Amino acid sequence: MQPESVQDCVDCLALGERNWAHLRMCLSCGHVACCDSSPHKHATAHFGSSQHPVMRSFEPGEDWRWCYVDTAIV
Repeated sequence: MQPESVQDCVDCLALGERNWAHLRMCLSCGHVACCDSSPHKHATAHFGSSQHPVMRSFEPGEDWRWCYVDTAIV
């Protein structure tokens, strides 16, 4: 998966802001967005609009993943 940005939250840039804390990358589409410690929480907003379930850290030296869907309804 290729990230759509190499160092920026594209949603914050669209707002003319650069005050994110950490970056996350969607493993479904490569969207790079800011984490929930950031003012706009764009990674969570991306999940809400796309339903793409898994993000990974996009910080140097980190490779952990986060799944927004953590329960299954049967």
